[in-house]
Amino acid sequence: MTAAGAADTGGRQARRSVRTIGAGPGLAWLLVVTGALGLVASFVITVDKIRLAENPDFRPSCSINPILSCTNVMRSAQASAFGFPNPLIGLAAYAVVVATGAGLLCGASFRRRYWIGLNLGMLFGAGFCMWLMSQALYSIGALCLWCCLAWAVTITMFCATTAHTLDRAVVPAPGLLVAGAREFPWAVPVTWCLIVVLLVAVRFWSYWRTLV
Repeated sequence: MTAAGAADTGGRQARRSVRTIGAGPGLAWLLVVTGALGLVASFVITVDKIRLAENPDFRPSCSINPILSCTNVMRSAQASAFGFPNPLIGLAAYAVVVATGAGLLCGASFRRRYWIGLNLGMLFGAGFCMWLMSQALYSIGALCLWCCLAWAVTITMFCATTAHTLDRAVVPAPGLLVAGAREFPWAVPVTWCLIVVLLVAVRFWSYWRTLV
């Protein structure tokens, strides 16, 4: 290979490395696992919702008591917030997350705009989950355990992906915020999930006390 050819090849590789961003196996596996759990939750909810539509007397396996009642949640208007069952969104969205994690495990890297799109999608998902949580707690008055699983995995994948995009400078951010995301990546998702658990405990405390 001539010097000019080598320089041209090196230039293309350098430009490619600038345009694309990969991730380590930690984030890759996290996306695969959380995405797969979200897929399972979405699939089960979808199947149970279809069965409930076919048979009003059908009782989903996660309908355990008046509070942990998937039946009440599935029959609510909030369960089809956009005019179709919410879990259909999960089936598509979590599949993208699993595919992204699998690609990263195989050594793939993605352009900056892909990471931004993925992060924005997860931001929407986390916000939608928190809206559904507020509706379940203060409007419907019941919880779906599969929905709770979807909330937890969405919070986790969103926080982990955000920490990664901050660390790789995909999204411009103050140095202090980047350092915090790098040093304490689990602080936000753990605190977030604990707050959700606390809200659930407080909202249904009168019922939990009867079980003691």
